[in-house]
Amino acid sequence: MTSLLVETVTGRTMDELRAARDAVTRADMIELRLDGVDDLDVLGALTGRTRPVIITCRPTWEGGRFEGSEERRQSVLREALDRGAEYVDVEWRAGFADLIARDPQRVVLSSHDFQRVPDDLMSRVATMRQTGVATIKIAIPAARLSDALALLPIAANGDAVVIAMGDAGLPSRLLASRFGSRWTYAGDAIAPGQIPTDRMLDEFRFREVLPTTNIYGVVSINAAHSMSPRMHNAAFRAADVDAVYLPLRAADFDDFLTFAEATNLVGASVTIPFKLDALRAARNADAVARAVGAANTLRRTGDGWEATNTDVHGFLDPLDAIYRGSLKGARAAVLGAGGAARAVVIGLVSRGADVTIHARRKEQAAEVSATSGARVGEWPPPAGSWDLLVNCTPLGGAAARDESPLPGGPFTGRMVYDLTYGASESPLLREARAAGCLTLDGLPMLVTQAERQFEWWTGSRPAEGVMKAALVNRRGSAQLVGG
Repeated sequence: MTSLLVETVTGRTMDELRAARDAVTRADMIELRLDGVDDLDVLGALTGRTRPVIITCRPTWEGGRFEGSEERRQSVLREALDRGAEYVDVEWRAGFADLIARDPQRVVLSSHDFQRVPDDLMSRVATMRQTGVATIKIAIPAARLSDALALLPIAANGDAVVIAMGDAGLPSRLLASRFGSRWTYAGDAIAPGQIPTDRMLDEFRFREVLPTTNIYGVVSINAAHSMSPRMHNAAFRAADVDAVYLPLRAADFDDFLTFAEATNLVGASVTIPFKLDALRAARNADAVARAVGAANTLRRTGDGWEATNTDVHGFLDPLDAIYRGSLKGARAAVLGAGGAARAVVIGLVSRGADVTIHARRKEQAAEVSATSGARVGEWPPPAGSWDLLVNCTPLGGAAARDESPLPGGPFTGRMVYDLTYGASESPLLREARAAGCLTLDGLPMLVTQAERQFEWWTGSRPAEGVMKAALVNRRGSAQLVGG
């Protein structure tokens, strides 16, 4: 079964609603949200439509904006049925038995929970089906990736629309066909976790994702901000590989493992804060991952998960272009002692750099030092102690873009390399550049390590430049900046 794509639109006035309706060109159906429209006109909403519609008038007590009486709301939905709307959305808790009986084939009987997955979910589903409607809709919140798994048995009947809301629930929208959902919704975040139609179709190739499509993803607590899906999905498309790559916002690594097992996920990129967990979860790991003590890439095998670490080469390749492959004797200060820092330290030591690890938690820095040969330094690095400074902390990343691990410096070395990246320059790089340092952000590393991941998963290099090109429209290309 291939799920349909419904685009949700609304407006404060009927003119805004109709304009939004008529701007929809790529979705299979349109959900017209009449709640919140000041001059509500059912006939006006339906007249001139070019696509099938679902009429929804959601009350405030179920997450909508309609504040009128239930009698008025029921009359709106009844008029929509009488005037030929393809579907109307009726809340299960509303009752409205007469309305449901009017045309159960065109009623979508819906239930929305915003606080938690209800304990009585399956009995609720059974009760909803007993009304005789052709379609039920279940929307639940997802605090964890695995929360969405409660929807799988519901959609197996073929009569359900199922959605896990929020960032952790996004895979349920992108994998609607895998979940067995009749359709799913896109839009401008009108509901929690919605993303635009163009992104569903262009970045995630929604209509090409079938129950047999291989699933990959990026595992992170900030997966929704990752640029990795743009790169990998573009590479899969260019190589004509039947695969999709998703943002996987996991609450913890066990949450990811549970979701991966249930969906037969075949490969994953792993980022903050799960790289150590990924290595521990792997049945086999290559020499690089073992040397680093952390893994940023997993693939499923018949014996379980296999791990590697592409961060080492991803980090070194941009530096090699600057230092011409020779870092021997360069004094390198590494900020942080997590999974990314371990890869950076191993890479720098392999190039002959004199490496010092600086972390607020000295015991964590000592763990990295014990397996790498790098020294443990004080926090923060003193002035004049480094030639190359590398930020491996989350400060400056998506969740802390305005923060710096070293506010005000001092920036007395030659170069500052910040592994974070974003639409704007991080405070660390901005201050370092102003002080006369060469600066480099983490985007070149992101592309290089992703290219190696793709090759490890598929056995083939991605098309030349396709991953970097996928980022240009969204962010612009990263570059070395000299002072």
